[in-house]
Amino acid sequence: MPCDATGPNMPTEPGQRRAFWTALLANAIWINASEIFRYFVFVMPMMREAFPQIDDVAPMNFGVFMIWGAWDTLLLFAATGFTWLMLVQFGSGIRNAVLAGTAVWAGIFGILWLGLFNMNLATGAVLAVALPLAWLEMVVAALLVRWRLLAAQA
Repeated sequence: MPCDATGPNMPTEPGQRRAFWTALLANAIWINASEIFRYFVFVMPMMREAFPQIDDVAPMNFGVFMIWGAWDTLLLFAATGFTWLMLVQFGSGIRNAVLAGTAVWAGIFGILWLGLFNMNLATGAVLAVALPLAWLEMVVAALLVRWRLLAAQA
């Protein structure tokens, strides 16, 4: 069966497209603010404290900034796109939004931080802070998608 790019899960109506792009914009602001806050307030100082023997651990320079931009872009499209698809497919209730945000969180942050922890590149203390804050970030992002989807359906 060929892939139909105009299927029921795709935002094809002008109001749906506008809602999707508005959700993407709202999440761009939210996710970038959340990532910056978590990194500078918690992760960077904790990583520097945990790994003082590593020169320039958790740096912030142009190269890192560019990679961080790519990370945030991928995260933005994954969080918004997957959540949109899940809410259209399974219903736009709050429970489904929280589940969608949790699924995106587990698929991105769970794998990232558990992999880093497994390679001794993160401590349990960092995980205890970074993972709950990342979960909150993804749930709020999913709720923003839900807000715009409901506006389009009204």
